[in-house]
Amino acid sequence: MTGEQLTAGDLPIIFDGVGFIANAVSILERVTLQIWPGTPTVIIGPNGSGKTTLLRLAMGLLAPTQGRITWAGQGFDPNSRRSFMFQRPTMLRRSVAGNLLYSLNAAAVPRILQDARVEELLALVGLQGLGARWARRLSGGEQQRVALARALAKDPAVVFLDEPTASLDPAQTKSFEDVVRSVVDRGIKVVMSTHDLGEARRLAGEIVMLHQGRVIEMGGSENFFQEPQTPEARKFLAGDLLV
Repeated sequence: MTGEQLTAGDLPIIFDGVGFIANAVSILERVTLQIWPGTPTVIIGPNGSGKTTLLRLAMGLLAPTQGRITWAGQGFDPNSRRSFMFQRPTMLRRSVAGNLLYSLNAAAVPRILQDARVEELLALVGLQGLGARWARRLSGGEQQRVALARALAKDPAVVFLDEPTASLDPAQTKSFEDVVRSVVDRGIKVVMSTHDLGEARRLAGEIVMLHQGRVIEMGGSENFFQEPQTPEARKFLAGDLLV
């Protein structure tokens, strides 16, 4: 799958003055940005800055209370090629293969193709030979990779990852990041949030920094880390608290 093919699907995703209010609290304010095919877009910012809400809006799990979001110039399509991996995904009470088959059935993949697709997904996330294992008995890092494989079951054009390595140790984080690179190599757009600036440096092609529900800075990863343009970004990169 190529970047040119992706533009005919759900990309670009365009936020036009998007705000989101929940329980009388403003979570996002006047967010304007564009998410295009290509290298990973990584959302960073302090806790409570609105990262998860932005991802859920981009997926279509939430509707903006202000502004507009379009996908490839269109409105929301429930049959889109977008997938979402939650920060703490739940493993179903079945085998690893059973978890993937559940997602393949939900994606209406023909049964005759499902076994081969399970093997393909297991290989992609580095879990070959573990299909018969009970999913809930896997390590935390392995469970995260199963969750990513489930998100990839519908052959998405774009996949959203909400802080997928937040609870993983360094070795598990590296394994997961290696899988993300393999996903990107297949032409799938990755949009992820992270609290880990090192991870953002390693994976991001583009950075979007949020603070207090607003986009503070966005642009190429190399430029962002070498020459941040805003005081908030400079403080955040220096490890200072943003309040």
